Amino acid sequence: MSQRELVVLGTASQVPTRHRNHNGYLLRWDGEGLLFDPGEGTQRQMLHAGVSATQITRIGITHFHGDHCLGLAGVIQRINLDRVPHPVDVYFPASGEVFFQRLRHATAFHETAVLRPHPIEEPGPLPGAAGRFTLEALRLSHPVESFGYRLTEPDGRRLVPERLAALGIAGPAVGRLQHQGVIEVDGRSITLEEVSEPRPGQRFAFVMDTRLCEGVGRLAEGADMLVIEATFVDADAHLAQEHGHLTAGQAARVAAEAGVRTLVLTHFSQRYPDLGQHLAEARKHFDGEVVVAEDLVRVPVPPRR
Repeated sequence: MSQRELVVLGTASQVPTRHRNHNGYLLRWDGEGLLFDPGEGTQRQMLHAGVSATQITRIGITHFHGDHCLGLAGVIQRINLDRVPHPVDVYFPASGEVFFQRLRHATAFHETAVLRPHPIEEPGPLPGAAGRFTLEALRLSHPVESFGYRLTEPDGRRLVPERLAALGIAGPAVGRLQHQGVIEVDGRSITLEEVSEPRPGQRFAFVMDTRLCEGVGRLAEGADMLVIEATFVDADAHLAQEHGHLTAGQAARVAAEAGVRTLVLTHFSQRYPDLGQHLAEARKHFDGEVVVAEDLVRVPVPPRR
């Protein structure tokens, strides 16, 4: 059975606190593990969360501020120490390649794993992710170049048991129909469309440090889960604008306008020891599921509609 969930490894912005580690988010999507923005301490948080290096298949860095990437060195070395047997694709803004190389080779270690860097020059589809889903990056608005990520599963079809039964299709014939798209039953051609209905693919969006901009809305559009920064509350919107961030209210309005199903707020400023106001402001604008992320929680991607 497929498993799709977000494992939150850290929720702090700028500096960690006693209760919030630096950023870190692992999206478990069937057999893949997409690690986003591993901040300082991510390797230890993985241990607490029961996440192993071998679960990581891709790493996405939104931008090269320390709270979003200082854990990359340790994660890369752990991938090599554990001799992860599959290649690991790493996506990051091309303008920060010097920082990526410094983190990748921060200390001496023995390289045993295959790391495939993919510097992002322009917004659009990303290489190496075709098949069960596609990945794309869109530009955000922050003092340094920043990209958000969007995962899209292709649309498919869902078999309807009643239609199969009515036509006498069962056992191995079902598999052949799914694979071939058409089979012969009692001299009649039966197509997959006759015994199935459309199944929309699921969508996941990851939006970190940014002001409101076109990219935020495009990333969030129709997402089953949106993980988005909510560094400030609305009363501090002037600080959000000045430093290139969002408020909880702004994030929730984006989610409502984009038709998001589950909204995950994170990346909280140390000025807010209590996050009750973040939740209250989000619920003013968004009537879907709102999760104020905490370190080490697991948030399931909502079931298919």
